[in-house]
Amino acid sequence: MDLIDNINRKLAALDAQSLLRRRRVVDTRCSPLQVVDGRAMLAFCSNDYLGLAAHPRVVDALRTGAQLYGAGSGASHLISGHSRAHAILEERLAELVAPHIEDARALYLSTGYMANLAVLTALGLDADAVIFSEALNHASLIDGARLAKAGVSVYPHGDVAALEALLANSTAATKIVATDAVFSMDGNLAPLPELLALCERHGAWLFVDDAHGFGVLGAQGRGALEHFGLRSPNIVYVGTLGKAAGVAGAFIAAHASVIELMIQRARPYIYTTAAPPALAHALLTSLDIITSDEGAALRSHLELLIAQLDADLRLARWQRPASNTPIQPIIIGANDEALRVAAALYAKGLWVPAIRPPTVPKGTARLRVTLSAAHTHDEVAQLVTALNELEAM
Repeated sequence: MDLIDNINRKLAALDAQSLLRRRRVVDTRCSPLQVVDGRAMLAFCSNDYLGLAAHPRVVDALRTGAQLYGAGSGASHLISGHSRAHAILEERLAELVAPHIEDARALYLSTGYMANLAVLTALGLDADAVIFSEALNHASLIDGARLAKAGVSVYPHGDVAALEALLANSTAATKIVATDAVFSMDGNLAPLPELLALCERHGAWLFVDDAHGFGVLGAQGRGALEHFGLRSPNIVYVGTLGKAAGVAGAFIAAHASVIELMIQRARPYIYTTAAPPALAHALLTSLDIITSDEGAALRSHLELLIAQLDADLRLARWQRPASNTPIQPIIIGANDEALRVAAALYAKGLWVPAIRPPTVPKGTARLRVTLSAAHTHDEVAQLVTALNELEAM
């Protein structure tokens, strides 16, 4: 069998199931108004929840960071790539989570994907560990569990009772409950207070991936831990810095001993070139905005946009799971129908992606609408009008 023919058959099979993906080229900065493949579009698909990706102060800080530290780091953190900018950022992040984690320390990594792999492969390095993974966890958590030497047990979405039974029956020396805080394709929150109570009762780590909550949730934007008022030495926390923070990278926050273990054992941290220091420098300004009155105002505006969508969207055939976060899914069902609706919106100048398996379960293909504080009420009204018209057809 010819190797290329074999690949082409696999691609044709994906196409027959309406599962082929395509990239579009964006010619402008990240904002609601973009030029996409040469065409002006109104975008509802980025994770730039506070509109900081193009914020003038953040852009200026990135420019200053490049002037101070250059374009790249030159090596891994444990060789020569750990700059003063990285160190200052980690200190600032540790201060942010200190109300929620005893003796907190933070570690900055290049991506959220790498951070999740780092935590699970380091904590789950030994064969006598078990990872209890939420059924709707992000792919990076699933892959981290697969790469770890630990056993893996999946519990149903949001099912605290099922998880409690699994923990009670486990004899593992190390137990790790891994969950998204905000589920990336549904927008709902994990029951973190109940999960933490279980972890403390059964001597387990609670590993929280707050990719879509950091910067958005909590009075000061500190994320899901602040939102729920949680504090425990059992928490291992990952916050993403390329979404609401508007730049790039992610951080692990935990007790200082856990972070030291990451530095010694987490291969995704040890064996990669450190992110450009300029990014870390820019992120200090992002954190200033997130925790300031300006950040609070951005979150308040975002809450109003979410309420507007909730009040004005009229759906009969499609389903919209309850979500109080910027992630607003509209479940259509069939792959080809989701693609058709996304294409119809695109024809109207509205960019909303169709999400299909394996990202979501089979039969739940959907539009993933994401709102940003950079959107206006008129722009959200434009989207709502188009969705209502298409759904009624």
